[in-house]
Amino acid sequence: MASLFVHKEPDPLNGVPEQRFTLSLSNILVVLGSIVLVVLLWQLRSLLLLLMISVVLAATFAPIVDWAEQWRIPRWVTVILVYLTLISGIIGVSLIIGPTAFEQIERLIRKLPVYLKDVLAIAETWAMQQNETRPDLVSQLFDQFFDVQGVTRWAITSTQKILLRSFSLTTGFVGGIFSLILAIFLSGYILSDSRTLLGNLARLLPQPWDERLAAQFAPMTQRMGSYIRGRVLVSAILGVAITTSLGFLGLSEYALGLGAIAGVTNLIPFLGPILGSIPALLVAVSQGWWTFLWVLLLFVIIQNIETYVLDPLLVGSSVGVHPLYQLLAVLGGAQVLGIIGALIVPPWIAGGTVLLENLYLQPKLRAERQLKLQNQAEASAPVSPS
Repeated sequence: MASLFVHKEPDPLNGVPEQRFTLSLSNILVVLGSIVLVVLLWQLRSLLLLLMISVVLAATFAPIVDWAEQWRIPRWVTVILVYLTLISGIIGVSLIIGPTAFEQIERLIRKLPVYLKDVLAIAETWAMQQNETRPDLVSQLFDQFFDVQGVTRWAITSTQKILLRSFSLTTGFVGGIFSLILAIFLSGYILSDSRTLLGNLARLLPQPWDERLAAQFAPMTQRMGSYIRGRVLVSAILGVAITTSLGFLGLSEYALGLGAIAGVTNLIPFLGPILGSIPALLVAVSQGWWTFLWVLLLFVIIQNIETYVLDPLLVGSSVGVHPLYQLLAVLGGAQVLGIIGALIVPPWIAGGTVLLENLYLQPKLRAERQLKLQNQAEASAPVSPS
């Protein structure tokens, strides 16, 4: 077995043991092999991302396929029907609301500098009212530190960087569409022959870890799938609610586009609701303070409904991760993989917690509990006289 040996030999001068490290050839080969493996995985990161998306999609639709199999319907037939229904629904919704939503979003982007100027004008007026003695100084400070064109360029550039980071793994927009189609195909194949694939994966491990890992596939896919299904359903409900509410509040000109933005961004935990509210609040400022306050109140109410009603009801405890770790997963995924990472990494973290809980934490707690009971039994046992 490869190992790192530490020999302690007495020093002839002072008698203090001298440490000598001996590194075996097998250890060197293991280190070099690990480095090569890391480099290879980095070169194959696009393929790994594609596989991650495919597994998440497969976990999302696994309950439907398993339910149909109970009625003796072949898995591949159910997979084809599920994906045909999904694609038809996406195309239908896109044709119905897509043109209007994209037209409103495009118009909103064109008017973004105007809305930013309105916001800065209101802020400058308020600052002057607070400092009536030197209004010229306030104007100079705003002109110097708040450049509307610069802020607009920064917002657009930042958005483009995030999108380019997402598409850089798939060589552009066309490559992204092709990768999405390929991910759907791979997820369908995984669903159709999941038992064989998972069984072959478990056989790679020695006993008894092969059986332990095989027993975790079902709870892992259940947690990952329930998380994605819950987030999509919550985002759809909130998108419809925001679109309808903004129409009643006088923002019907952009209601559908703003609702679509809020619904899509809400797929990202924590940061999504905040990002989705910013465009609506910018538009509301130009409509007056009352409209702004009503829109702000709307998003506060919707955020609380999501946090305390919809998420516990539809998502539940499917994540199984502390909120801080979820936030770190979103930030880390966005930093490395862009928007795709912010969407894909959290369900994988949720699935990974299943392995951590069932293969490490629970056995550890059982062993500690058993040791405690054993110590209590030994302490309470009568001491025989010597």
